[in-house]
Amino acid sequence: MSDGPLPEPPAPPPEPADFDAFWRTTREELGKPPLSWRIHRRYDDARLGRRVEELTFDSSTGERAFAWLTYPGGAEVTRGMVVSHGYQGRPDGPDEYAPAPGAAKIFPCAPGLPPSLSPTIPSAANEHVLHGIASRDTYVHRYCAADIWRSASVLLERFPGIARLDYNGGSFGGGIGALALPWDERFHRAHLYLPSFGHHPLRLRERCTGSGEAVRRRVARQPELREVLGYFDAATAATRIRIPTFVSVARRDPAVPPIGQFAVYHALAGPKHLHVLSAGHTPYPTEAAELAARDRELAAFFA
Repeated sequence: MSDGPLPEPPAPPPEPADFDAFWRTTREELGKPPLSWRIHRRYDDARLGRRVEELTFDSSTGERAFAWLTYPGGAEVTRGMVVSHGYQGRPDGPDEYAPAPGAAKIFPCAPGLPPSLSPTIPSAANEHVLHGIASRDTYVHRYCAADIWRSASVLLERFPGIARLDYNGGSFGGGIGALALPWDERFHRAHLYLPSFGHHPLRLRERCTGSGEAVRRRVARQPELREVLGYFDAATAATRIRIPTFVSVARRDPAVPPIGQFAVYHALAGPKHLHVLSAGHTPYPTEAAELAARDRELAAFFA
């Protein structure tokens, strides 16, 4: 972890008066209908040391979403974790994390992103992030958050003995997780890693190499879209998150402006833990050592 002063908490972004009502309606409409899911393949993965299942489930978009589910063999499963991903999707299969080694983990792939490819939603990040952005009801991030709830339901149906459910998401998955968590009481703890979509008014001032650049350019041409983005601000949503949350942020990040990452942390309403990394979305000399130290703290947080 690098030294030096941290950014001061920014003034909160303006929020729509019906922010809560919009998300509660979204949870009811897209998160709770009857859910159909199907396992297509089962195998043992020596790299992960876990059983793996490949499955599809009904996405909130009306299409099918893909997920991997991993779990330790030969033990009763009483813990679960939803693990989201960055804006590249998850083309190479499930990754693994140090925390909660005994948990069953579902790795859902967001609507339109690999391998949950869609005939209607573009898979390129700079196009995906703009899909449906003309309206809060059609914006793709609404469906991405809803599929977090749906994947949690799949995991809990697959392993009904799960008594504790947690969340782990980075970058895109950190921001989408912040949007989803306040409205689902089933989650107990969360880790948000380099969370995106925090404090759109500040993000829109900064050029970046991530999906936010496409949004910045579109809003420069259509400033009325700021109203839609107000419903999808991870920093606003964080003021409704009351479960213990561990946030990994970066002092320097070309893809996700750090000011937005810190804004999500500062806005959290419940118990929170901050871990500061030297950089994000870019290699740096002390990266491996810093992430190892972070993972030790994270394991204790989820223990």
